Amino acid sequence: MIRAGIDRTRPSVRAILLAGLTTAALSVPALAQSNEPIKIGVIAEIQAIAGASTPGGAQIAADEINAKGGVLGRKIEIVTYDNKSSSADSVRAFQRAVNEDKVSAVIASYISEVVLALEPWAARLKTPLITPGAASNEITKAVHKDYDRNKFTFHGYLTSAAQAQAVCDAAKALLVDGLKMKSVAVMSEDAAWTRPLDEGYLACFPKAGLTVVDHVRFSPDTTDFTPIFNRIEAKKPDAIVTGISHVGVQPTVQAANLQVPIPFFGISAQALSPTFWKDTNGAAQGVPSLAVATANVAVTPKTKPFAESYQKRFGNPPAYTGYTAYDEVYIIAEAIKRAGGTSDPDKLVAELEKTDFEGTIGRVQFYGKNDEFTHGLVYGPNNISGLVFQWQDGKQVTVWPPKIADGKLKYPTYVKLPQ
Repeated sequence: MIRAGIDRTRPSVRAILLAGLTTAALSVPALAQSNEPIKIGVIAEIQAIAGASTPGGAQIAADEINAKGGVLGRKIEIVTYDNKSSSADSVRAFQRAVNEDKVSAVIASYISEVVLALEPWAARLKTPLITPGAASNEITKAVHKDYDRNKFTFHGYLTSAAQAQAVCDAAKALLVDGLKMKSVAVMSEDAAWTRPLDEGYLACFPKAGLTVVDHVRFSPDTTDFTPIFNRIEAKKPDAIVTGISHVGVQPTVQAANLQVPIPFFGISAQALSPTFWKDTNGAAQGVPSLAVATANVAVTPKTKPFAESYQKRFGNPPAYTGYTAYDEVYIIAEAIKRAGGTSDPDKLVAELEKTDFEGTIGRVQFYGKNDEFTHGLVYGPNNISGLVFQWQDGKQVTVWPPKIADGKLKYPTYVKLPQ
């Protein structure tokens, strides 16, 4: 079941959407009979690579579960909605998913502003909501502040605070200990998820041994980064640490064209896309980013087999939301199974809180009611710690942590590293 707004010009997106087609009649209440499918709604930015990977990953998980007999004999059915990257369209899709299509849970969006708009509706309609990619701390803070109302929302990706800590942990190992760097400039887009990210950066970099010599926040609509690069170069940092998602191609291409001599580090969400090298015409050389998984590295035994299945089915590797959406379908299915097949939202939430699942991105557990980041992913070496990869010669090469690294940091020759 696919909702309006499909781009039929892109084969990979079309394949993903066709894979999610459903035929169940809407007139029958969901889960009223034991043989009825368990419906999971997927609200995604279909026109974007990361958005298209969300229903793709979810559908592969559903197919695997169904091939093994489903959940207590019932099949998983993925119902996909195109939100056109719009909060308003996402809310309408969520209402339709719950009221008309009778889904048991919803996986929705990698955009923090969209998930923040959906969170009150998950509370009103008492329907579990899991994001596969949004990062803003405010998502989990709302659950912590008003648990009884907002307990239906789960954060299926690392919070901004956790991502900041992961970048700092990696910077200590790679930049301070490895390259003997002493200073950084922070360059982030102005978005909901980067406000807490930057707060985390500014607090943890000094502890890691890095002085922050400049902090730049720019509009996501910025098209010319030359003045920003000039400003940062004047401060002479050893590295530029980024927090960017809605932009990525433009600053990457401009930095290469200008031969900005300062190495990049941090988070560049667009760099997670498997097409980023092609999108930048190779200007991505040397661009690193924090991620939760890549197609080439076995974060867990499940990572590479999933990536291979996705590649075979859709013709390209998954973006980061493909991994998380795949895991989340399994997490929802196992919670429903533990709950005895019921669609009662309170019981489903209680079972989701018990999640202890080895997924493609690591050991998935959620912080509890009394934790600051209630229903956020647990961050740490025994759970989700993330990884840092770097684009090298057209490939995403993992450079941290050491236990899964398949290469070392390697920057273009025009980049000046500390002597």
